[in-house]
Amino acid sequence: MIVAGVLTCGVAHVPQTEKFKSEVMHSIIILAQEDLKPVRKALLNFIEMLSKRGYLTLTQGNVIIDYVINLCQSNSANEEDIRPMCCKILQMVQTSGVRGLRSLLPSSQITALTPRLHPPIQPLDCLLDPSPPPSVWGAPLTSGSVEQRWVTVVPLPKLITLLCQPSNSLAFVPLSKTAMRMALRARSLGQVPYLSSFHLSRKYQLFSLKPYREKDFGVNSLRLLNALHPITSLHPVINLNVGQLWTKEIPKMLQILGDHTEKTLNQKEWEDRLLQFSSQSLVAISDDNWLEQLLRVILERINYFSDEAEEKAFLYKFFGFTLRTTRNMELLKTMLSCLLQTAHEELQEREGIAAAFSIVSRKYLTTALDQLQVYSAVLTNKDSSSILKLMKEHQQKEWGLVCHTVYLCYSRIILESKAAIFVHLDAILALVLQHYRNCIVEKDKNLKLDYLNALTQLTDILSSQPAAFHFELPHKLEIVAFMVELIREEPLTSISSPIRQKAMSIVAGFRQLRPLLEVEERTELLLTCYKSVFCLPPTDVLRKEASSPKEAHANVDLLRETMQSLQRLTETLIVEMPTRTQHCLEVSRREPPKLLDTWLNSQKDNERERAMWCTARILGFVAKMNNFETEIEFSRLGRLVRLLAMRCQDPVDNICFLSSQAVYNLYCILLLQKQMGRRKQGLWEEEGKSEVYSANVFYNNTSEIAKAFAEYFTQMQLTTLVLTAMEGLTDSRAKVSLAAAQLMSAVMKERGRDMTKIEEVVEGILERLNLQLEPSTKEETLRAMCFLAGNNTHLVVPLLLNKPLPWDRTSLSLWKAFGTQRETTINVLQELIGILEKLHSRDETREMPFQPVAVACALCEMLSGSLCQEAVEELYPRLLLAVLYHLYWVIEQNAPQKMVVYSKEGGPGSKSKPFDPTSCALEVVKLVLLAAAYDGVVVYANQHRCWDLLSCPKLYYLGIMNLTSGIVKNCKPAILHRILNLVRNLLYSLDHRQKILARTFYAQLLWHRSVAQTLGQDFLGNLIKWIREPSLVMKEIGLRGISNLALHPGQSESLKSLVPFLRDLLKNEVRVTVQAVKSLRNIICHGQGEDTKVIFCSISKQLRPLINDEREQVRISATSALGHMLHQVDRFKPRSSTQREIYTFLVPLLLSFQDNNTEVVKACRGALTEWTKVIGWSSLTQTFRHTTLSDHIQVLEETCNYLVSTSRKQLVGELLSQSFGFLKSPQPSLRIAAVNFIELTVKRINMSHIYEDDVQLLRNVLESLKSDPVEQIQLSADGVLKKIYEDVNPRYVYASGLRQLRSTFFKVPERKKRLFKPVRQEREDGDAQKNHAWSWFRGLLNSPRAWHSRKVKDTPLVVGDVPKKTAESRAPKSKSPLGEAGSTPR
Repeated sequence: MIVAGVLTCGVAHVPQTEKFKSEVMHSIIILAQEDLKPVRKALLNFIEMLSKRGYLTLTQGNVIIDYVINLCQSNSANEEDIRPMCCKILQMVQTSGVRGLRSLLPSSQITALTPRLHPPIQPLDCLLDPSPPPSVWGAPLTSGSVEQRWVTVVPLPKLITLLCQPSNSLAFVPLSKTAMRMALRARSLGQVPYLSSFHLSRKYQLFSLKPYREKDFGVNSLRLLNALHPITSLHPVINLNVGQLWTKEIPKMLQILGDHTEKTLNQKEWEDRLLQFSSQSLVAISDDNWLEQLLRVILERINYFSDEAEEKAFLYKFFGFTLRTTRNMELLKTMLSCLLQTAHEELQEREGIAAAFSIVSRKYLTTALDQLQVYSAVLTNKDSSSILKLMKEHQQKEWGLVCHTVYLCYSRIILESKAAIFVHLDAILALVLQHYRNCIVEKDKNLKLDYLNALTQLTDILSSQPAAFHFELPHKLEIVAFMVELIREEPLTSISSPIRQKAMSIVAGFRQLRPLLEVEERTELLLTCYKSVFCLPPTDVLRKEASSPKEAHANVDLLRETMQSLQRLTETLIVEMPTRTQHCLEVSRREPPKLLDTWLNSQKDNERERAMWCTARILGFVAKMNNFETEIEFSRLGRLVRLLAMRCQDPVDNICFLSSQAVYNLYCILLLQKQMGRRKQGLWEEEGKSEVYSANVFYNNTSEIAKAFAEYFTQMQLTTLVLTAMEGLTDSRAKVSLAAAQLMSAVMKERGRDMTKIEEVVEGILERLNLQLEPSTKEETLRAMCFLAGNNTHLVVPLLLNKPLPWDRTSLSLWKAFGTQRETTINVLQELIGILEKLHSRDETREMPFQPVAVACALCEMLSGSLCQEAVEELYPRLLLAVLYHLYWVIEQNAPQKMVVYSKEGGPGSKSKPFDPTSCALEVVKLVLLAAAYDGVVVYANQHRCWDLLSCPKLYYLGIMNLTSGIVKNCKPAILHRILNLVRNLLYSLDHRQKILARTFYAQLLWHRSVAQTLGQDFLGNLIKWIREPSLVMKEIGLRGISNLALHPGQSESLKSLVPFLRDLLKNEVRVTVQAVKSLRNIICHGQGEDTKVIFCSISKQLRPLINDEREQVRISATSALGHMLHQVDRFKPRSSTQREIYTFLVPLLLSFQDNNTEVVKACRGALTEWTKVIGWSSLTQTFRHTTLSDHIQVLEETCNYLVSTSRKQLVGELLSQSFGFLKSPQPSLRIAAVNFIELTVKRINMSHIYEDDVQLLRNVLESLKSDPVEQIQLSADGVLKKIYEDVNPRYVYASGLRQLRSTFFKVPERKKRLFKPVRQEREDGDAQKNHAWSWFRGLLNSPRAWHSRKVKDTPLVVGDVPKKTAESRAPKSKSPLGEAGSTPR
């Protein structure tokens, strides 16, 4: 500071000689070069003082000015007051320069030098070139020439020159402010030299590009330009028009900058505004010579420019805008050619060239395209190509750079020229193909990549131009075919280059360009691309085979990009033809095409995963298009859904996830199409349905997938889905095979009724079930078959029934599965019932039809499970009748017992049980009852030999009766009424089997009271009709019905009238007689009042012989019925007439009591017990009640002893007389029983007390038995005769009448009695003691008359149809109670 002050003072007081000034400047220069911070301010103060004294106008002043400028733009300017001091010094240069000039030269010389102040405008050499050629405006500051000397005395031009130099860019802001103040001051003085601001206007283009950089470069450059424009307006070239343009536009641009900041300013818009401003300025200039020089300067600057890339890109645009203003075509071609010859190694340079071409093409499109075509000849013309002049190792690179430059130019031209370029597109595409095919350098992988990279940019631009879609580009197809070739040439074992990815991107870039690809071409393209991408090694293999981690990472990234390119390619094809979306998934050359089956069903996880990823992306893209005005057809929807659904169960979890996404996307497409269709039809739109499903719902859920898509399948699609799903059943992967089965099952459940090709489906499933399927897969397949049968019963059931018997395990498992689903079970059972209900006739010449037998086998398997109860209960009556009808049909066929039609597996370790047709039918009947939960019916049937009866054609109806009885006992009334409603329609069927079955059920159901009381039913009328039919079976069935009907109250009146009719049936065939007996029994037992006794007496004559009927069933039935009748009669206190009828049953009962049949003995025991109750023989009641089967003969002896011991000789005689009638019975056992009864009775009678004629009668009867063929009878008769001979002494035969009279009066107990004389029957209650004396006396009085009568006619009393005279002569007027017991032999 001290030195500076001293210098200042010295300079002020020392004479200002040239030498002195030179020394001072030399000292200051030294200090400036040392640039010591402590003396900067002092030095600047001293320089300021020197500037006032004109020192800076000296030759050394340039150095000082440079120092001040450098100090202004350096970081030192941040020191306080440094920059203001520098600016102040620079502002003083103008004034001092003018004063110095005027002091050095006279005014005439200044005037003479005026033209030098207006030299021709020089281009941007001094504006942009760091070392421009010498000129007035751009000479280096250190130059010592005369012109330079002249400049130093004119500081404003010098300052502007400094401003325009690139090396002074950092000082532009302060210098421009200084220059602006100087310009304004010069204008105010009106004494400045003429100055052209053209250099500054070019510099402002760069500085205004980023107007806020370095404290408002752009703002200051615009302001400076605005300050200089009045001077510029006086220039002969840069004329008034330019000045007016600047006056109008620069303030607007300044306003824009003032309204924004660096962050808010739209840089692109600002750049476009600058270029437009420059272009308008150039148009206003309108000088081609000057324009040519300017263009060359710009080209030179482009070649040497090394600053920011953005500024260099701006220069290319500036060149384009500048060249576009020319009207000189030669200049245009020359400059375009020169531009193409500039450097293009860097992408920025190639893009700059393309940008310039695009700008020029807006006005000169054809010229630009021609120049590109000429230039591109270096790619194919070996004679003139400069590429071949390079070293070989550089030729391919250069070829690629040129190619990229040309295609980039085409791309930018397409963007800029809009529709005008499209007429040239096909020619451009032809050149593109020619470039590669006629390539002059060696083609390798790198060259392919360079070519594809260049072409990719072109196609990307093409794809973004909708206007191009209206033009035909025939060479597009050639390029696509060429890309397919390149993709096909790529190896499938590695992904070392992005050639396939680039090729697919190029094809995608041609989307919607005409002509569109045909189906064959699309198929070929997709096949090639899918194969080239899907078959690449897995990601982990790519990593493993890489030589370094970096290469591994690059390979994985490239694979991902390749997949994305494939995705874009498929999207392109979809955009071209949305209706052919399906073709992007169908890529097989075979018919019908398959949906990516090759890779989606691949055994390699990576191939399946990539294929599913692609599928999901394709469907997702379509779903997001939201353009469903044109229907997207999925003609093979079934195949597609099947494929996706199976992959939802893939072992690889990511494939499951991708598949669920694909399924959901497909569902959205179909749903949107459906909604669009409904809107077109004006129908209500289903809202919220899309929310029901999601990708998560479909994840690992094949059933939900089938349920969601079921409504969208056509019949053919549905069938195709099932047929293709069957192929997956045998997949070695358990999850996949299970998914196939689940898909079939769910689809058949939802839409099985719409299936076609049922036979093919059934056979296919059977074929696969015969293989070794996974247990879960087999179970689900059976379930699917179950749904199929449930929806197509009329087709599936006959197919399965036609399989030869016996069935294998597969067929049996199918039938068993049919019994697990309620709806299927019902449908199948109905179908089977319908088959059984049909009339099956068998011709003599034909074999037995096996379809009904197969039905029985099917039912055996179906009903053996435990899940069919509900269905069986619903169809129970009809099903039961059908199987019973089938059983009847089978047993009539006489099928061989060794014919095995069904085998039922036994338990562990046991053999299977074979069944013939009959046993199989019986098994079905049992299973029907068990399946309906009527176990009690089966137990009842077992107890009553029901199955044996049902197996015999002749006894079948009896088995039905017993079975119906079990049903009545164990089933609810509602079931009985359902059966009744079914059978009443078959009562008069033409088929005898149906008729017998129905009538038997009908009759036996009347056992139940609710059935018998059913309103509107003419039960009795139907039964009587059947009884009157000639068929014995029908008679028996009708009688069984009447028997059951008689059990219920309210029927006695209607049935009482049938007694005579029923009584006549007691002499019929066994079963008819038995049922007639039971009917009469029930009528009597359930009758009311005195009618019971009347009816009993009316039938006793016909009932009595049945007690000893030769037919066991008749004897049992009649005896048992008698017991019940006696029990009922006893309730109403029978009178004597009734008792007389009852007495007639004692001998028949005692004879049957000796029967060898235990059932007969049991019946007799019960009947005799009731008989004793009615008669009042209480002492014998307990005897009969407790009789066992082993002591019934002893009981008989006791009975005979009781008869004799109670002094009922007359009753004994009548009983003996009744027994005589049985001695001539054709039944040996009955004759034996009669002889036994006579023997047991006679042995207890003292024959000496019996009249001789009675004894003789007895002898005659016994003597007649000596000729009986049965030896036992002869022996018994001899024994009785011996006993009689022993009891009867011959001398007593001729005793006198006096002795007899004496014996009568004085020895009453020894008097002889009439054995066969009828007496009045008396009750034994209290032994009837009060009548005993009178009876004895009356017998005494009658003895002479009786004796006299014997002499006249020695014939015993015959009870029954005896002449009235005889009866009256030997008995009281009352008729004997045993009169009708049997005829008495004479």
